[in-house]
Amino acid sequence: MLNYSKSKPEKVLNAWAFYDWANSVYPLVISTAVFPIYYMALFVESDYIDFLGLNLKNTALIQYVTSFTFFLLALMIPLMSGIADFLGNKKNFMKFFVYTGSFSCIALYFFDLNNIYSGIFFYLLALFSFWASLVFYNSYLPDIVKPEDHDRASALGYSYGYFGSVILLLFNIIMINFPDFFGFENSGIGKLQAMKVSFVTVGIWWLLFSQYSFYFLPSKKNKNMFSGLKKSIIFSGFNELYNVWIILKKNKYIKQFLIAFFTFSTAVQTIVLIATYFGENEINWMEGEKTTGLIISMLLIQLIAIVGSIGGAMISKKLGNAKTLIIFNISWFIICIIAYFIESTTEFYIVACMVGLVMGGIQSLSRSTYSKLIPKTEKTCSFFSFYQMCMIVSIVLGTFLSGIIDQLTGSIRSSILLFASLFLIGSYLLKGLEVK
Repeated sequence: MLNYSKSKPEKVLNAWAFYDWANSVYPLVISTAVFPIYYMALFVESDYIDFLGLNLKNTALIQYVTSFTFFLLALMIPLMSGIADFLGNKKNFMKFFVYTGSFSCIALYFFDLNNIYSGIFFYLLALFSFWASLVFYNSYLPDIVKPEDHDRASALGYSYGYFGSVILLLFNIIMINFPDFFGFENSGIGKLQAMKVSFVTVGIWWLLFSQYSFYFLPSKKNKNMFSGLKKSIIFSGFNELYNVWIILKKNKYIKQFLIAFFTFSTAVQTIVLIATYFGENEINWMEGEKTTGLIISMLLIQLIAIVGSIGGAMISKKLGNAKTLIIFNISWFIICIIAYFIESTTEFYIVACMVGLVMGGIQSLSRSTYSKLIPKTEKTCSFFSFYQMCMIVSIVLGTFLSGIIDQLTGSIRSSILLFASLFLIGSYLLKGLEVK
């Protein structure tokens, strides 16, 4: 552990974990719960839209935009993380993306079909900023926590995130279902207005609560920074990444984990992103039940994910990280097979609970497993950029393939079989992985 913080270790850990509390409202409210419902509600006359000269299905469009955003992340994050490690100022990078993402969420208030291009731009910018901030956030884990505490610390962060995001989502649910109480019309238009305001609440929440983390997270400046500036900072950033790549190539267990992680992350992250669109199009909702039902489903996922993240850490303590991850992958495979056949709302709620349980465990344990595998170093940003890159490129692949399947078949349901196969492959690739 790199102890360059003057603060008490436990206080720094809590401040680090609390950033999950601050940022997790974005993936819950924007990515999975409210924004997808708002987005789909805009397409009253047709499910297709002309965008950049192409006639695209609405769900395919948002998946293509998501895929393109992660493609940009794949290009930019290695460069930014290398520079951050070289300059020693990853907190400043993290701050920049938090502020950019927060204000982009607020700007989503103006998203509608008349402003489709500016709306898509702010959707893209918020998504880019959220994931970029996670590179610098995750890289703090090996800096502030001893290896034997990585599972517990990672689970703590995810638990904070799941719990905090639920609080804001509950507020948004009340606002959307009782719009007249908050000064909106008691109609469909009022509900849409309340959804738009919920995007603003996400930006404010993310911005305000991240300040606690920024206050306690350590900063470290590169004392030899100016001597290193004889070369371009950009080339120095790439040089840092090249050195990390040399180390990664020599460690067979890191390579094995990253390949397996890329495989099952393609399925996990894409499922999280398209879950609400699946529920919107493929489930037989009763009249007036859809909006509330979809939000409640996402709420169930978040609440049960708390149990999953903590439970995953407890199981890994007895069985080890690799075996626990294999169990989670097989569980995901079973859930996918079940989800392919569901049509009723009750079935959708049950599957949502199952998804929450395994989602919390696999996300938390994947992060802590990687943090245990990488060597002790001050260049944690560069190492975690490879981890984040695997996740980002996997999302590019997953959302792109899912978008194609949706566009060609007219149904997002067929994508589930692809995800199921990836979980089987992921569990096989984890066999023999040793994590000390």
